[in-house]
Parts: sequence; C-alpha cells; structure tokens
Amino acid sequence: MSKPTAGFLKIHFNALVLILLFSHASSQPHAAQEQAILINLKQYWQNPSSISHWTLSANSTNHCSWPEITCINNSVTALGLPNKNINGTIPSFICGLQNLASLDLNYNYIIGEFPKTLYNCSKLEYLDLSQNYFVGPIPHDINTLGRLQYLNLMVNNFSGEVPAAIGSLQELSTLLLVKNQFSGPLLLEISNLSKLEILGLADNSEFMPSKFPSSFTNLTKLKTLWMSGTNLTGEIPEIIGDMKALEALDLSKNALTGEIPKALFLLKNLKVVYLSNNKLFGEIPQVIQASNLTGIDLSQNSLTGRIPSDVGKLEKLSSLVLFDNQLSGEIPEGLGQISTLTDVRLFSNRLSGTLPQDLGRYSMLERFEVCSNRLTGMLPKHLCDGGKLLGVVAFDNNLTGELPTSLGNCDSLVMVDVRQNGLTGSIPSGLWTSLNLSKLMISDNMFTGELPRKVSDNLSRLEMSNNRFFGEIPVDVKLWRNLSVFNASNNFFSGTIPGELTALSSVQVLLLDRNQLHGSLPSDIISWNSLATLNLSQNQLSGQIPEAIGFLPSLNLLDLSKNQISGQIPPQLGQLKSSFINLSSNHLVGNIPKEFENGAYSNSFLNNPGLCAGTTNVNLRICGSQKNPNLSYPRILIWISSTAVLVLCLSVSFFLSEVCWQRNRVLDPEWELTAFQMLTFTIKSILSGLEGQKNKIGDGGSGEVYRVDITGNGDFVAVKKIRNKIKLERELEKEFQAEVMTLSRIKHLNIVKLMGCMSSKDSKLLVYEYMENGSLDLWLNKHRTSGIILDWPKRFRIAIGAAQGLCYMHHDCSPPIIHRDVKSSNILLDSEFNAKVADFGLAKMLIKGKPTTMSAVAGSIGYIAPEYAHTRRINEKVDVFSFGVILLELTTGRKPDQGDENRSLAEWAQRYYEQGNSIFDALAEGIKKPCHLNQMCNVFKLGLCCTRTLPPLRPSMRDVLQILVQSAHPLDYQSKSAEKEFDKAVSLQKLKDGPTFGPNNVYSV
Repeated sequence: MSKPTAGFLKIHFNALVLILLFSHASSQPHAAQEQAILINLKQYWQNPSSISHWTLSANSTNHCSWPEITCINNSVTALGLPNKNINGTIPSFICGLQNLASLDLNYNYIIGEFPKTLYNCSKLEYLDLSQNYFVGPIPHDINTLGRLQYLNLMVNNFSGEVPAAIGSLQELSTLLLVKNQFSGPLLLEISNLSKLEILGLADNSEFMPSKFPSSFTNLTKLKTLWMSGTNLTGEIPEIIGDMKALEALDLSKNALTGEIPKALFLLKNLKVVYLSNNKLFGEIPQVIQASNLTGIDLSQNSLTGRIPSDVGKLEKLSSLVLFDNQLSGEIPEGLGQISTLTDVRLFSNRLSGTLPQDLGRYSMLERFEVCSNRLTGMLPKHLCDGGKLLGVVAFDNNLTGELPTSLGNCDSLVMVDVRQNGLTGSIPSGLWTSLNLSKLMISDNMFTGELPRKVSDNLSRLEMSNNRFFGEIPVDVKLWRNLSVFNASNNFFSGTIPGELTALSSVQVLLLDRNQLHGSLPSDIISWNSLATLNLSQNQLSGQIPEAIGFLPSLNLLDLSKNQISGQIPPQLGQLKSSFINLSSNHLVGNIPKEFENGAYSNSFLNNPGLCAGTTNVNLRICGSQKNPNLSYPRILIWISSTAVLVLCLSVSFFLSEVCWQRNRVLDPEWELTAFQMLTFTIKSILSGLEGQKNKIGDGGSGEVYRVDITGNGDFVAVKKIRNKIKLERELEKEFQAEVMTLSRIKHLNIVKLMGCMSSKDSKLLVYEYMENGSLDLWLNKHRTSGIILDWPKRFRIAIGAAQGLCYMHHDCSPPIIHRDVKSSNILLDSEFNAKVADFGLAKMLIKGKPTTMSAVAGSIGYIAPEYAHTRRINEKVDVFSFGVILLELTTGRKPDQGDENRSLAEWAQRYYEQGNSIFDALAEGIKKPCHLNQMCNVFKLGLCCTRTLPPLRPSMRDVLQILVQSAHPLDYQSKSAEKEFDKAVSLQKLKDGPTFGPNNVYSV
C-alpha cells in the first residue's frame, strides 16, 4: 500500500477537525458552530484566495470580525461574498447559519439550478445570486422563501416560465430577473406584490408578445419599472398615470406603438423615462409636469411634431436623447439655461431654426450631437465652457459663420465633425493641437487658411476636402505620426509634395486630388506600408512614376490621372494587389504591364498616346502595330531570357514538390498513404469506416464525407472521399491535388488539420481531424428551421476564429493563399465551438502577391465577390467579401442568397443601411440581447465594410481581425485604438451619416 501524501493527510486532518467540532456541537457555544460552518464552506469552495483569511481560531467569535461577515449578538446574520472567484454550487450546510438573513453571492462562477438547499434558511430576507451561471427554471415552490424582501437573479441562464409562486412572496420590495432566458407570458401575478418598489424584467426577449399589463397599476409603491427588451407590443395605456410613485420607467427596445400617453409626463415623481427603439408615433406631449425629470430617451421611434417647450423648464434634466425620429421645429431656447444638462442627442430629425446660443454656458456639456437636421445659424459659442465636451457633431445641416474660438481651448475634445455645412473663416489655432483630438472632419464647407506645422499627437483622421485651404503642405507634416486618414481633396494647395510626407508610416488613405500641386512624386515611399488609397489626380504633377509604388503591400486604389506624368509605367506596378488603378490623361509611353491587359482596366490608361498593350482588352493600340521605339532588340532578348528562366524555375519547383510528395508515402498493394504528421490510424481502419452509409455525415460538390472511428473507442477522424466520375475525373484530380498541397504546407489553430491522404487507382481520400459540432451552416440552419439557438457569444467567437485562420492565409503564408470558397459550410466547429477554415479545393496560391485571373468563376452563390464574377480576377479581397457575407449571416440570421427583390444578402444589407433603417430591426431574433447589442451592431457594420462593391474599399483580413478583437470590449470615447482600426477599414468610403458602432454613439465612427 502506498504512503499517504502530505496533501492527503492535510485534507483528512481538516475534515477530522470539522467532524470533531460538529460532534461536540451540543457542548460548544453557538458561535463556534458557525465558525466551523464557515471554514467548511471555504473548503467546499476549494479555498478561494479571496477568503484565505478565514481560519479556525480559539476565539469562537473571531469570524464576526471577517469583512464578509455581519453578526448580531455574535451570530451570523449576513454573508457578503460578491466577486470572490467562487466556483461550484451552494451546499446545504450553509443553512446551519440559523440566523442568516442576507446572502450575497453575485458576480461569481456558481453553477447548477436554483439552490433549493436555501429553503432551510428560514430567516432569509435578502438573496443576490446575480451574474453567475445558474440554469434551468425557477422552482414552482420558491414561495417557501416567504420572508424574502430582496431577490436578484439577473444575468444568469435561468429559463422556462416565471412561476406564479413569485406572486406569493408578499414581502418582496425588489425583484430583478433581468438578462436571462425566460419564456412564456409575462407573469401577471407580480401585480399581487403590494410592497414592490423595484421590478426588473428587462432583456428577456423570449417572453411571449404581450401588451403592457394594466394590472401593474396595482403596484402602488413601485418606483422603478425596468422592462426594456421584453417583447411588449401595443400601446402604452393611459392608466400608467395611476402609478403615482413611479420614478424610473424603461420600456425601450420593444415593439410598442401608438402615442406617448399624456398622463406619463404628469407623474410628479418621474425622474427618467426611456422609450427608445420602439414604433411610437405622434407628438411628444406638450405639457410636462414631471419636474424631477433628469433623463428623457425617446430615440429611434417615429415621433413627429415639435420638442415641447416645457423641456426647457426641467431644471434637473441631465440628458435629452431624441435622435432618429421625425421631429421638426426649433429646439427650445430654454434648454441652454439648464445647469444640469450634460447630454444632448437630437441627430437625424427634421429640426430647423438656430441652436440655443446658451448651450454649454451654464452646464458641463459632454455630448452634443445635432447632425442630420436642417439647422441654421451659428454654433453656440459656449459649448465647451464646462471643459467636459467630448465632441461637436453637427454635420449635414445649414450652419453658417465661424467655428467658436472657445473650441481652441477645449482639451477634452475627441471629435469635431461639422462636414456638409456652410461654415466659413479659419480653424481656431488651438483646435489643431487640442490634447485629445482624434478626428477633425470639416469637409464640404468654405473654410480657409493654411495647414499648421503642428497638430494633436492623437489626430488619426483629418478630413478637409472641398474647402478653400491654400499654401504648401508643410515639411513638419512628418510630425503627424498617428495620422491614418488625410483627405484634403479639392482645395487650393500648391507647391510640391514634400518628401517628409513619406514619414507617415500609419497613413491608410491619402487624398490630395484636385489641388494645384506640381513637381515629381516622392520617390522614397517604401515606408507607406499601410497605405490603401492614394489619389493625386487633377494636379500638375510631372516626372516619372516611382518604382517603389509597386512594392506598397496594402495599396488597393491608385489614381494619378489628369497630371503631366511621363516616362514608362514601372513593371513593378503589376505586382500591386489593386483592383482600381487610373493613370489616364498623362504623358506615359511604352507597354503597360501585362497584368493590366484585362478588361477590368479598359479605362485606366486613356489619353496616353504613347502607351500600347499586347491585347485588345484595353483601349490602347496593339504594341508593334506601328513604330514603337521603346521595344528594341535588347528588350526582346531580355524578355526571352526571362521567360526561359521562369520556365526553368517552375520545372525545378515542380520536381522539388514531387520529391517532397514522395517522402512520406506509405505503400500498399492497392493504396498509397501519405502522412503529414504522426498517425494513429491504418489504411485498414479508414477503409472499414467507409463501408455502408451509417458513417456518412456529409455530401458536397466533390464527394462524400464520413465520420470514422479509427480505434473503436470513439477516436474519430473525418474522411473526404472524392467521387470518381469519368466525366469529372480530370477536374477532381486537380481539386484533390490543390487541397492536399495547400493543407500539407500550412499549420494553424484555426485551419482544419489534414492528417494524411490516400490514393488508389479508383479513389482519393483525405483524412482530417474530426470537428464534433459540424459546420457553422448547420447551426445557422437549425436556428432558422427548428429554433435551436446558437447564441451571440458563440457566434462572435466563431467570427474571430475564422478571421484568424483567413488572416494567417493572407498575411502570414508565403506565398499567400486565397481560399476562393469561404462560406459558412466551410467553417467547421470543434467541441468548444472553436472555428476552423476548411475545404481548400479551390484555394489558389499567389506568386509574390500577384493578382491572378482564373479561367472560370468558382465559388458559392451569395458569397462570390462582384469583381470576381465579372472579371475572374482575384486577390485576397474576394475572401474578404465572402467573410463579410458570413458576418451578415451571423448577425441577421438570413441566408447568403436571402435578400429581397432577387438581391443577395450583401446587396440587401447595403441597401437596407443606406435607406436609414434601424440595424436593431435587422438583427436575428433570439440572439439580440441588449447586453450584446453594441457588439452585434459592430459586426453588422464590419460585414457592410467587407462587402463593398469596390475591392479597394474593403479592409484587409488583418484589419478585419483587429476590429473584431477590439469589438470584444465595449467602445467608449477614449477607445482610440479601436476607432483607429475601424478607420482603417472604412477607408475612403462615406458611410451613412449618423450613429455607428452602437445605436446611441456618433463618436464611435
């Protein structure tokens, strides 16, 4: 018999001590028994470090001094253990604390069903189990805890119907069931709780659709009613005015209709009212007598009429949120007189007239968002007098005059966006260098002046196009190191493009078109490794195109048209991954790079009489059709030599591939097994699993897929059997070789692992790791057809995993790999729902990053990028488009070909958003929990970015991954890194003006 370990002896010694303590309980004081119970509780929860100070003591009342314990007369009455990293369940012996009246276990890792063991805690009055991992229904005999006054079960996974027994807990003053998975009808028995003061049922979207319960007016002591996202329908009844004690009402994110009852704003005690994101219409009641109101949110409805003038009389108002309605008329002048006002969001309405000039004068204003209205006049001068203003968001109005000089002394500013107005004058000097300024967007006005030498160190986005700025670009531009978007189109800038501009290694978008710039392009631009868009058209630039442009790894859009550029087009430009290039209307000569001899570039070289091409696919003369001094005998000789070297290299490469292919082969009289790692199966074990149909789990375009138990003990692999039809034999052979060669070379956690392959005269077999949860497509279809929910956290994790796999293929493989058939059925899920990219039969290696033209379009309907379908020209952006469709599938629940009016999902989503519809309404039912809403909106928006028609405007997979990772955490005003990554993705495209990345936040874009 082995010797007991020290740990074994220690555990049993502690247990012996506890047994002795309990066995002598009758002879010990009550306090000693309670101390023993607490020590036992600590050990039951595996000694969390947060309560390591709980130790046995000779002093029987020592536990009453522990900070988590409250005692009365040396007896435990309250146990407070929030956020203590407690795991496991709640043990029955906890009720040995006979006087326990309060138990707080919120924000831990406690599992299991509702702990009926607490029924023995006969004096329990306060119970907080919120933010844990409880599952299952609330017991139908919960009224056993008849003394409960406070019950908080919010943010768990409780499900089923709320039991009627809740209505028998007559002592309840607080009931919080927020953010669970309850279903069934709203519990009308709650109306029996005559002492109830706080009721929270929010974010349980599985409740059956129901009208606002009129019986809730029986809750005469109710102060807080929190029922956002509870599937309420119909009108808000006028009798809500009978709830005289009501102080806070949140009915947002429902499907309420009709007008806002006048009686609501007659409630004297009302402090906050949130009715946003419903379908309410009509006017806001003009008489507001709830003089204690501090917050009003009626946003995202269909409200009309004027903002009540009584709003200006609410002396305690801190937030007025009315965006996304159809409100008209002027903003009440009295609003500027309210000293408590911090938050004004009135954007996307039809408001007119001038802004109250006292806004910010008497209050510490933080949010000021009035964009997309019909406002006139000047911006208020005192907006930042309180020193707390985060942004001035007033684009798309008819504002005039100059920017307030006070903005030049406002270090709290993160964003100034006043695009599309009629503003004049110069920019306040201090604004350029404002300490926290990240975005300055002043395009489409009549501003004038020169560029400053210094700007804020945090400035990442500067948009100043379509104004009247003049002068030279300063050499100190090299100090603007964090700038990622610089849009200065259509101004009066002159001089040369300074070489110092190339020091901006973070720049993503550079637009200097339609100015008066002259001279040559900077030659040392290799540091622009992040540049995606370069537009220098319609200037007076001369000289030659620098060869270095061809080596910019991220450049997607290049426009040098309508200049005086001369010389030959550097052949290096053919290596660009760009799908849009415009060199027209210059003085270029010679051959265009053969990579551009494609109909997609038919208008890229117009009005260059000295250019020629080798085909008729572009609007140029055929090289050699007339005297061409640029094509001399030495150049022909060089071309022939280069071709010969290329053929030789390809031959050597093929030979080496064959050598590597043969290296790991295991020979069999009928089968050849090629292993790519240490194998745990044999040819026989694989073949035996393919007999009959019982193991068949899939059937694709190129063959069947089987689940094979290679050991007989549940050790599965997936085997793909390539069909052997004579008609398709050659094509399938190519597909087989492509998949084997691709997967054998890459190893990544988010790419399905190819363990080996088998070949015979008649069949081809690929052996993969087995993915227990099948494909993403399978789970999305379950949601659509049978209501089985793939919740949002899993969907989001799948999106990140798939993005990691594709990012590796595009940016970390040499040469990079384009999948060409990214779709939800090719995203496989393991037992933990980790995603892996699969099915590389259509994958195409890129040689040194060159775009490749395919002989035929391959892929799946709804996922195919438009440029691929039209030109058969591919680069990584075809995968980005397909991945964007998957993001739209994950957020909306629609199929890739399920738009409307014969449109695909991608086309539908773009049109849906451009028409100003609510993103919330587009999200899939059953998963759009309010706690995930911002994240879901982020991913929907990212799907739109990825599925833009023009490939240059799509982000790279690296940027997509970074944005997803940033979205794993809520965005706020200070989250500049997240904003910067989104700026990379949005590139030049103007998204719909208004709030993005969260329905209530304009600052996030």
